[in-house]
Amino acid sequence: MRVFVTRRIPREGLAALSQAGVCSIQQWDSDEPIPRSELLAGVAGKHGLLCLLSDRIDKEVLDAAGSNLKIISTLSVGFDHLALEEIKKRGIRVGYTPDILTDATAELSVALLLATCRRLPESVEEVKNGGWTTWKPLWMCGYGLSGSTVGIIGLGRIGQAVARRLKPFGVKKFLYTGSRPKPERAVEFQADFVPLAKLAEESDFVVVTCSLTPDTEGMCNKDFFSQMKKTSVFINTSRGAVVNQEDLYQALVSGQIAAAGLDVTTPEPLPTDNPLLSLKNCVILPHIGSATYATRSAMSVLSANNLLAGLKGESMPSELQL
Repeated sequence: MRVFVTRRIPREGLAALSQAGVCSIQQWDSDEPIPRSELLAGVAGKHGLLCLLSDRIDKEVLDAAGSNLKIISTLSVGFDHLALEEIKKRGIRVGYTPDILTDATAELSVALLLATCRRLPESVEEVKNGGWTTWKPLWMCGYGLSGSTVGIIGLGRIGQAVARRLKPFGVKKFLYTGSRPKPERAVEFQADFVPLAKLAEESDFVVVTCSLTPDTEGMCNKDFFSQMKKTSVFINTSRGAVVNQEDLYQALVSGQIAAAGLDVTTPEPLPTDNPLLSLKNCVILPHIGSATYATRSAMSVLSANNLLAGLKGESMPSELQL
């Protein structure tokens, strides 16, 4: 059987594939995204595909692969890059990597929140450019977590892990919203389930950790930001498309909200002339939520094992139920 790997991945994952001895491997051996033409050519006739979140696996790719393709393994917890209805129609199985990146993404979410609310990137720049002239009582002041209300949009694995890490900072109250109440998850934080508008109105910090779905796409828009406090901080480590970035820009410029921190954007990478990058009160990271050596290695091994199990017709360690 033959498989195609769309990027250079951690060596542990590639070793798991090659040492299994059940498939021949063709790989786009680069850290940069595979060109569309190379993806279409590479997937042709393959039985398995190991792809990344940045690879758009749509009908065109599936048609190019042909009827041999039986398993798609994505090195990600997200799967909005996959044409799931078309994949399901063709009887193709899908593996993904949940849980493994929960801790790393939660750590990054907290780091981004702290960097944003305490103005760390701005402060570093002041040291470098000579803006640090003396100690000043109100200079570089930001917002603290102690006694605050934190609203979490999407109390899934990552949302819970974020709350768990924020609780020791002295957060007074947790709110959450989503498709339905999840009391079994909320009890640890004594979190209250509230409508999205109430979460926006009452939260000092809003952290978005939900999945991208038709219901959540563009959810954080002008109406949402207009309901937030002028002192509130907005953090998104879910998917860029959950946020209307033009509305976010206006909210930041106008002072409707205090600051924002983003690890995800639309598009990715964000063009260097995007107006959000001109703002001191907006911290943007290059989608590094899961970027620890251990996490990326474990993700690659799980992706490889999902692929191998799918090729052999066995139960996958982590199969997405279509």
